[in-house]
Order: sequence, then C-alpha cells, then structure tokens
Amino acid sequence: MRRTGTTRRSALTATGAFALGAVLTGCGSGPGEPRDRRVKAEAASLRARSSVRSAAAGAGVSLLARYDQVAAAHPLTEAGLAPLRAAVGAHLAALGGPPKGGPPAPAPSALPTDAKAALRALAAQERQVADDRAAALLEADSELARLLASIAAAGAANAYLLTELAKETPA
Repeated sequence: MRRTGTTRRSALTATGAFALGAVLTGCGSGPGEPRDRRVKAEAASLRARSSVRSAAAGAGVSLLARYDQVAAAHPLTEAGLAPLRAAVGAHLAALGGPPKGGPPAPAPSALPTDAKAALRALAAQERQVADDRAAALLEADSELARLLASIAAAGAANAYLLTELAKETPA
C-alpha cells in the first residue's frame, strides 16, 4: 500500500524551494536601492544618537554648574557635595564631554539663600535630569540606552543623597 499525504521529503523540498524563492526575490531589486536605504537609515540613526547624547551632556554641564554654585554659596555643604559632583563629572565625561557647537547650557537660576533649600533645589534638578535621561532611552540606540540608564539611576541616587544631606545640614 502506498502512503498518501505529505511526506517528510516533500515537506523539506517545498520548504527549500520557498526559501530559495524568497532569497532570489530579495536579490532582484534595483541596483543600489537597499544599500541607499541602509545608508540613509544609518545616517538618521547617527543624527538621533548624537542629539540624544548632546542633550544629556548639556544637562550634565548645567548640573555641574549648579553643584559649583551651591558649594560656593554654602561652604558647609562643600564636603558633602564633592563626591556627588565628581560622579556628575564622570557621567559627563562618559557622554563625551560638553556638547560642541550646540547651544550653550542655560545659566543656573537664582540660588536659595538657605543651605537646606539650596540642597533641595539641587536634588530636584538632579531628579529632573535623571527623569529626562530615562525618557531619552526610547530614542537612543542600545549602547547609548545602557549608558543613559546607568547615569539616570546614579542621578536618582544622587537626588536621594542630596535630600538626606539637606536634612542633616544645620539651618
């Protein structure tokens, strides 16, 4: 008795023919068309990555300026701010340093005269920068996204430490 229906050999043959047809169809497009599309996509990706990195670095420059401003205005906080400021500087270096050719970082706003209030304002700015970097993850490529996620997490930790430093600072 002869077997009817699909055999393993006919199924493999049909699958191979289907795959070969798909490969040949993909190779039959116009000259240079896929390459041009790929080059344009890579250029767009590079521009997007550069703008995300530049925005993150600009926020880091502004944050460093705020740390310097708080430390200069309230010398009692300088020892507590030094390691946090160093971390922000390292994050800026990891992002490639200050942005080149872009708009300058905005000047820090007026600083509260009270040390506790200045530290709380610095913590709020650190938290906002961390939130902005976390939001930028959606626009970044995988390598930059990992870097931004790490820096955002460190920024959130800095915001927490600044809040605690504000509680410990004498009025």
